[in-house]
Amino acid sequence: MKRTLPFVVALWLAAPVALAQEPDEPGLSLMERGAQLFMEGILKEMEPAIEEFQGLADEMGPALRQFANEMGPKLSELLEEIEDWSVYQPPEVLPNGDIIIRRKPDHPLTPPDTPTEPAPQIEL
Repeated sequence: MKRTLPFVVALWLAAPVALAQEPDEPGLSLMERGAQLFMEGILKEMEPAIEEFQGLADEMGPALRQFANEMGPKLSELLEEIEDWSVYQPPEVLPNGDIIIRRKPDHPLTPPDTPTEPAPQIEL
């Protein structure tokens, strides 16, 4: 406490002096002011869409929570089973509604136990 007390007192005394100083720049430059006005205009244009999106999010919130509660454990099981996603093609939705994830044809199901090429031999 004894070490921090002088530091706290110095900060307390320096605060009014720092607040009393005027900033070096009198205001925003023309480019900064133009960028600020541009952003304000975009926000005014987007405000109705943002409010509509907020309403949609409020409506869909309970359904998304229920989906996460039901599908969360199954998705975690799927993630544990699949080690490398790069060996699979993107998911496909079949006409009957089933979703399949096919393995890419250039990746074997299991690595071969024996080498596919014969080992090099030394001629005597």
